[in-house]
Amino acid sequence: MTDQAESVRTGTAVEPVPPKKKGFAFSLDSRLLALTGVLVILCIVGQVTRPDQFFTEGNISTILRLAAAIGVVSVGMTFVIIAGGIDLSVGSIVALSSVWLTTLATQSYGPWVMILCGLLVGLGCGLVNGILVSYGKIVPFIATLAMYVSARGLAERISGRRTQVVSEAGFLEFFRGDLLGIPVLIWMFALVFAVGWVVLNRTTFGRRTYAVGGNAEASRLAGINVKRHTALVYGVAGLCCGIAALMVVARTTAGASTNGMLYELDAIAAVVIGGTLLTGGRGSLIGTLIGVLIFTVLSNIFTLNNLDTDIQNIAKGVIIVLAALLQFRSVKKTKTST
Repeated sequence: MTDQAESVRTGTAVEPVPPKKKGFAFSLDSRLLALTGVLVILCIVGQVTRPDQFFTEGNISTILRLAAAIGVVSVGMTFVIIAGGIDLSVGSIVALSSVWLTTLATQSYGPWVMILCGLLVGLGCGLVNGILVSYGKIVPFIATLAMYVSARGLAERISGRRTQVVSEAGFLEFFRGDLLGIPVLIWMFALVFAVGWVVLNRTTFGRRTYAVGGNAEASRLAGINVKRHTALVYGVAGLCCGIAALMVVARTTAGASTNGMLYELDAIAAVVIGGTLLTGGRGSLIGTLIGVLIFTVLSNIFTLNNLDTDIQNIAKGVIIVLAALLQFRSVKKTKTST
């Protein structure tokens, strides 16, 4: 009798541990190697097409700074998708957080209040999503779609559809500054990624996230409060959106209701390309990181070569389709081997 069956029979709580399947582990490692190869090939293409600009300190810094905000959002999206959910509202939450922290009233209290405001707005929106999904039993697609519309509309209402310029010098000096010669935005991305990796791979919260995404009912029978955990996972995604809003405001020196436009699509694409299953239960933040870098480097190459954005979007679509087909093949191979 398995531990899970024994726990159901005796009424004791045994927390499920995500199963380790050698076949999937091998395919996942192969995927990461393949993704790394794609990233290397893109870098070679960038160097060949623009040898005078691509591998320069300024361009590398630009790529990483552009990847920072969407990368932080993708970290939160990875948690949500591994837990078996989806979040279509991340871009709108970034917009709302950026607008709220740049109002004249908020800026009058100084940089720390601006930072706190951005983080709390993002966290609050994420928790609302989580409560609607877990306790309200609304399908994640519908709940987050409602937040997508509502948050963007509220951002437009607060800002009056006008760009709110940051006048707080302390805020800009810190977030647009450097630390050991590296932009603060890149340090923030690295810190969020490191914390996310540790939480996902080395803590009980991470193990429960995999368990809930793999089998929510079995997790509930094993003693996990699935509803509360789901709400917290969406809260993590919202907090990441708040952090990303700070980064976007720092980079553009303004808050606007158009900030974060299409972030939800880019984040989901990066997560899927990185190997995280849309059905939940499996995923990797390292894969998500590589996915974010692939898209950012691709956009940079098109920008340096003055190519049309429509061709860029076609290329992104092809990459997403290939990643989805590879994911389907990996899952099918795993099921066959077991």
